[in-house]
Amino acid sequence: MNKVGSPSRKVATDGADARLAGGRLTIDLDALVANWTALAKLSAPAKTGAVVKSDAYGCGLAHVVLALAEAGCDRFFVALPEEGVMARKAAPAAEIFVLNGIFPQSVATVAEARLIPVLSSVEEIILWAEYWQKRGGRRPCALHVDTGMNRMGLSIEEALAFARDPTRRDTITPILVMSHLACADEPAHPLNRQQIDRFSSVVSDFPGVEASLANSAGVFFGPECHFDLTRPGIALYGGEAVVGAPNPMRPVVTCESRILQIRRVAAGETVSYGATQTLERDTLVATCSSGYSDGYHRALSGSGVDQRKLGTPAAFGFVGGKQVPVLGRVTMDLVMFDVTELVDDAVQPGDHIQLFGPDIALDDVARAAGTIGYELLTSLGQRYHRRYLQPVRTV
Repeated sequence: MNKVGSPSRKVATDGADARLAGGRLTIDLDALVANWTALAKLSAPAKTGAVVKSDAYGCGLAHVVLALAEAGCDRFFVALPEEGVMARKAAPAAEIFVLNGIFPQSVATVAEARLIPVLSSVEEIILWAEYWQKRGGRRPCALHVDTGMNRMGLSIEEALAFARDPTRRDTITPILVMSHLACADEPAHPLNRQQIDRFSSVVSDFPGVEASLANSAGVFFGPECHFDLTRPGIALYGGEAVVGAPNPMRPVVTCESRILQIRRVAAGETVSYGATQTLERDTLVATCSSGYSDGYHRALSGSGVDQRKLGTPAAFGFVGGKQVPVLGRVTMDLVMFDVTELVDDAVQPGDHIQLFGPDIALDDVARAAGTIGYELLTSLGQRYHRRYLQPVRTV
């Protein structure tokens, strides 16, 4: 693997000043593209888009969309119109779907930016139709059908009534009908089968319109879930898609925190707020410049939080070739690690400890916090220096 800064690997930077930042993020766009390519192969002959909402899961929407567009991805899914406008700048020719649909104040922006709203209610259908009727045209849209999530979407009855009424159907131009799996990360859950069957019953009433059901986990279900278009999200960014299964995706994000101070603390002393952890030995403590303000959650604390009381193992960092445990409570701007097991001078102030990345799996850290990899990625704050490893171009 090429290292950061090697002659064969270009690096773009963003975010906080590298000289001043308390932490750094390295986003490997080559790994991102490799993950998308692997998912596209699994999805074939269905097409494969990319979900880039929430700033591309915290990875930087503009950088991610550009890298994927250059790799051949031409369909992107965002949550909000503002995200769609940003994605349009990075991928002028792509189809960009707005998953959260439209509301009266957003319709004009969605239309002018050539975004494709995902309509989830009869009211949204009417709103989109009326906007274009006044302008003498029809614009493409997607229809979201609720097959069991009970979050967003037309009911099956509403979707079928629309499909079977030529007058209503002619008011807009659906180019995609979609639904969303509620339990895809648990392949054996009975709701998966029900949703596939329900969605199939709706799709048959929309001849000539592409259909999409599979998210990241749905890609691994196989062809019956792929329909015409898959929409992977978390797997693109290296996260686990299926609970309890090996993760075949390459890690994309490496999060590191700068060491501010290394100090020796005697056995019997306590560490951090609440004095929740008493040291059982003389300990070398590395205090690092990241905390819950930077998305390293308080729930990752080594002690004094519900996750530890319930028996969930505490989080670790990685430095000097070893895992190093979190000590005491994570605070707003600081976190402490036990680096006693490292050889002398293995780490110094100014060095970085890996919080997650190739040596500490994202989802292992998430489990220590009692959450999921999605939340860790999308919680990353604005105080990191960001380095983007550009995809390797082949001639």
